[in-house]
Amino acid sequence: MAFSFLEVVSELCGWVYTICWSLSFYPQPLLNFRRKSTTGTTIDFPAINVLGFVGYFISNAAFLYSPLIRKEYASRNHGLTPTVQFNDFAFAAHAIVLSAITLSQFLPSLWGFEERGGPGARPSRFIMSIFVGSILGVLIVILIVIVRNDPDPATGWAWIDVIYAFSYVKLFITLVKYMPQVLTNYRNRSTQGWSIGQILLDVVGGILSIIQLGIDSYLQGDRSGITGNPVKLMLGNISILFDIIFMTQHYCLYPGYKSKELLDGEDDPLLGDRERRID
Repeated sequence: MAFSFLEVVSELCGWVYTICWSLSFYPQPLLNFRRKSTTGTTIDFPAINVLGFVGYFISNAAFLYSPLIRKEYASRNHGLTPTVQFNDFAFAAHAIVLSAITLSQFLPSLWGFEERGGPGARPSRFIMSIFVGSILGVLIVILIVIVRNDPDPATGWAWIDVIYAFSYVKLFITLVKYMPQVLTNYRNRSTQGWSIGQILLDVVGGILSIIQLGIDSYLQGDRSGITGNPVKLMLGNISILFDIIFMTQHYCLYPGYKSKELLDGEDDPLLGDRERRID
């Protein structure tokens, strides 16, 4: 009876976190559309997000639907099945679409936005290096597996390592993708243009994602449910860490402050006159 209850809790956590994380992709493009501008945000975040979620989608799809990958996973994890759930797969597919839409908003002519230049309007060298390096890293792993494919996936290179490479790309991208926006907020001494709504939804999703992973691992009676899915564990923890940073910036460090860049000719419809101030 207890296990059946925990299975229901796991399923509930999974879909609630999927909904929260999925909804977190809407506030930013909606804010950009309402303001007819992407000022205050950087293109780095949606640009690298697309690549990250493509990798996450591929890894989730393989763990869910590939007999070969599931067999290789079982050989490395005491015969268990992956703890990836359908809600993980659905979330990744949705995230690709919304990240691509947000990225497209940096093409002003496509959306009728005002032209912008300066920092954040074009991908930084740092993000482009990560983009190219991630693709090269996956290609190298594929080459290694082709050359050194071992008949026993438990002890040698196997196609599951390629899938892990895709998932690690997502993990690494999540680790670095927030930094350009954190620095932009710091330079502007403002979070204007960066939606706090997406952060609040993201932190709830991250907590529930970790809870679901822990419950699924407990139900299997083996910690490999977690160690075999390190990306989901780290994604939740990293997201929560940066969410705390963004909430600190928004509510504690720069509450109600409007950056000089926005004051010089851009009206933010989300703030009333009494809230627009700068030191």
